[in-house]
Amino acid sequence: MSETGGGAFRRGARVGVDVGKVRIGVARTDPDGLIATPIETVQRSGETGDDMRRILSHVAELDAVEIVVGLPLSLSGGDTPSTGDARGFADRLAAAAAPIPVRLVDERLSTVTAQSALRAAGRSSRKQRSVVDQVAAVIIVQHAIDLERSSGRPPGLLVDAPAPPDERR
Repeated sequence: MSETGGGAFRRGARVGVDVGKVRIGVARTDPDGLIATPIETVQRSGETGDDMRRILSHVAELDAVEIVVGLPLSLSGGDTPSTGDARGFADRLAAAAAPIPVRLVDERLSTVTAQSALRAAGRSSRKQRSVVDQVAAVIIVQHAIDLERSSGRPPGLLVDAPAPPDERR
């Protein structure tokens, strides 16, 4: 899907998601896109979809205009073992969240940055576990709004949601 940037920041809250194998960090922005804050850490639920429903409840509560999912890439920009998992999660989220757009945004070093910030704040490794995913989600969604402000275009890659059944022919 091609997009053209209008040069203006799109107003509205965004929800940021850091997808891990065990936990998912969730964060949000304010409607003006000034600052991102953590919401919670959600346990991955697999086939039950409880994790997806929890994220979508935040999207609805905030009347979010977009969901930003971190895309874990290697330092050279290639795929990592976690890249496919994040893409698959984003695909399922896009299908469930439609018509709210889901975007994949480069998250290189977001977890490392989050761990460093928590260590600097005096959090031990054990105490970090419960919040590091939230802080990574904050870094991801803050990066996305900063990119949009500087470029005038939506950040990252739009995840195509499947067409509703009545539009498939």
